Amino acid sequence: QLQLVESGGGLVQPGGSLRLSCKGSQFQFDYYSIGWFRQAPGKEREGVSCISSYGASRDYADSVKGRFTISRDNAKNTAYLQMNSLQPEDTAIYYCAAHPTGCALGPDQYAFWGQGTQVTVSS
Repeated sequence: QLQLVESGGGLVQPGGSLRLSCKGSQFQFDYYSIGWFRQAPGKEREGVSCISSYGASRDYADSVKGRFTISRDNAKNTAYLQMNSLQPEDTAIYYCAAHPTGCALGPDQYAFWGQGTQVTVSS
């Protein structure tokens, strides 16, 4: 069964950085696009970034452009989300998900999800 495991979340001060990891197993990782999503309390899950299977295509939500960078290392079956200049409004549970076709920011298009990692930005 396809598995995705996120790690790297935590508590960081405003202006700080974190790098999230998403490790896949039990499937052909380089056949799938990977998306990062987040959900804050009382809000809907929103797309943050996505990367196609070999990294040729990447997309970002307007709210994170210029601050977040998505990447992947297919040899390690792992995708990353480098988050810089974090702000309190970035506080959320961050999820990664796998999609068998192209990069997409719509969560409804993803069938396979990790369990999430908490990111809290606070002084």
